[in-house]
Amino acid sequence: MNPKVLKDSQHSNCVYALSEIEHKYGKQIHVLSNPYLFTTLAKLCRPDCKQPLINQLLNILYSELVKVVVNQEFPLIETQIETRMSGLHSEGRFQAKILDPNSKVVCVNLARAGTVPSHICFDAFNYILNPDGVRQDHISINRKVDDKEKVIGTNLGGLKIGGDIENSFVIIPDPMGATGSTIKSAMDIYKARGRAKKFIAMHLIITPEYLQHVTDNYPEVIVYALRLDRGLSSEKALNSIPGTYWQEERGLNNKHYIVPGAGGLGEVINNSYV
Repeated sequence: MNPKVLKDSQHSNCVYALSEIEHKYGKQIHVLSNPYLFTTLAKLCRPDCKQPLINQLLNILYSELVKVVVNQEFPLIETQIETRMSGLHSEGRFQAKILDPNSKVVCVNLARAGTVPSHICFDAFNYILNPDGVRQDHISINRKVDDKEKVIGTNLGGLKIGGDIENSFVIIPDPMGATGSTIKSAMDIYKARGRAKKFIAMHLIITPEYLQHVTDNYPEVIVYALRLDRGLSSEKALNSIPGTYWQEERGLNNKHYIVPGAGGLGEVINNSYV
C-alpha cells in the first residue's frame, strides 16, 4: 500500500512576480526594480570602490540576479517531497512544484569582465539543479577599437566549448551591455551549436544602443539587467518612459563607455588597465 502523500493547494500554485520598470523596448527586456540591488550596484560603481570589495559586491549582485532569472524563466515540475517528519507522520511527505532539476544549462564565461559573474552563476546552478546537466564554457574576448577608440567589433582569443546547446538554457553573464558587439560574437558562436531552449543575457548595466542592437539582430535573446543607463539622452527622452523616444536615447560616450556607467568594469575587476 502506497504511503499517504499530503496535498496542499498552496504548494501547487507556485507563482513568481517579477518586479521591473516600465519601458517600451519589448517584452524580452527586463530591467529590475529592486532597491537593494540598485543601491548595491551604485556602491560598485563608485570611484573609491576597489578590490576586494569589487568581487564581494559582484557576488551579491549576481547571486541575486541569477535567482530572479531562475524564478522567472525556468520550468517547474510536480513531485513528492519527503521530510524528516515522514517517519512519524504520513503527512511528512507532500506533493509540490519545484524547479525541474534536470534543466540543462550552459554558462558562458566571457573573459575577462564576465569571468567572476559566470562562475557565480555556474555555482548557483550546480546547487539547485542536477550538476550533470550544468557546464561552463570559456570565450576569451575583448573589444576591438578603431584609431578613435570607438568599438568596431571584438577580438576572439580562443574558445573552450564543451559541447552542443540542444535544449539548454544558455546563460550569458556579462556585466556591461554597452554596444552589443560581445553578445553578437557569443550568439554567432552558439547559434551554430544547436537549438537552445532559451538564450538569457544577464547584465548589471545596459544602454539603449545595446538594446537596439539586440532587439534588431537577436530578438530571441532575453535580457535581464539591474540598471538602464541613458545619461547622454535628450531631456525629452529622460523625462519619458524608457523607449518612448528611443532614437533620442544615448548611454555611450564617443569611446563607447557607458554614462553614468561603472568606468571600464573589466579593468577594475582585474586591476589591469589595458
